[in-house]
Amino acid sequence: MDVAVIGLGLIGGSLLRALAAGGHRVIGYDADPATRAMARTAAAQAPAAARWEVAKALSDTLRRADIVAIATPLPAVGKVLDQIVAAGYSGLVTDAVSVKQPVRELVNQRERLFGYVGGHPMAGRERAGFASADAELFRGCAWVLCLDAETDLGDWLTMATVATGLGVRVVPTTAIAHDEAVATVSHVPHLLASALSRAAAVPLAGTLAAGSFRDGTRVAASPPGLIAAMCGGNSGPVLAALDALLAELAHAREALLAEDPVNAVRAWAQPGHDVRSSWPRGWGAPVTIPARPKELLSLGETGGWVTAVSADRRTVTAVRPV
Repeated sequence: MDVAVIGLGLIGGSLLRALAAGGHRVIGYDADPATRAMARTAAAQAPAAARWEVAKALSDTLRRADIVAIATPLPAVGKVLDQIVAAGYSGLVTDAVSVKQPVRELVNQRERLFGYVGGHPMAGRERAGFASADAELFRGCAWVLCLDAETDLGDWLTMATVATGLGVRVVPTTAIAHDEAVATVSHVPHLLASALSRAAAVPLAGTLAAGSFRDGTRVAASPPGLIAAMCGGNSGPVLAALDALLAELAHAREALLAEDPVNAVRAWAQPGHDVRSSWPRGWGAPVTIPARPKELLSLGETGGWVTAVSADRRTVTAVRPV
């Protein structure tokens, strides 16, 4: 397929590389001239069968694209959508933004000809920019594709076919359910990592920091703008998740104040140990289910994912965790 990728940072650049390596005809664009130049140089150095183009203007990416993937930060999405609308683009638009309901609202606010399927690859690293892009970044990761009330099932299956072709696990869910889940497993961890890093900003702590500190604070090295866009763009669910975390930490504080703090902390820590020890869960046996919204959303609600779409698009291969 002909795919346009708008925004060539870590995620967009990795998507550009992965799509080109997967045999798609890909053209990319970034608002930063230096990033465009870097992407052009990388294309010239890539194997002949896995090269891509880099456009001088966003409008140039739309002329033959079957799919447009928006991989910009959330604050830039509205402007990009306006340009897509102004160009009269009538294909399929997806995105890789880490919050889904705000992007869905931006799309629905516009009179448009294009179809839309919200997406979010649950992959990344703390190093940003095209220089850190990797065609293998997404392999094996969970990739959310939103199946909301207004989402066309045919568009969803098209995106699921493209995504599974990159070796990802497609998780069908709604924008609201996605935002509530990632608030707990992605957004609040960035806030917690930043808070821990701030609290440990003394020379001795840095010298003594063990793996628990290293792993727990890794995402604090993410660009502050990215953390702000993720958490601020998903403020409602993030506030709820943060309040739940603060309540748990309050219980930990109470345990430390107990008459027998060792046993009290042990009892407090046991449920968290049990949850973390059972993750990640293994894969169940692949099954075939109908490619219908009800069955697909039920799959996502139970933590399952899609690994392939059948040629006739009537069924998908699904896996549930065990």
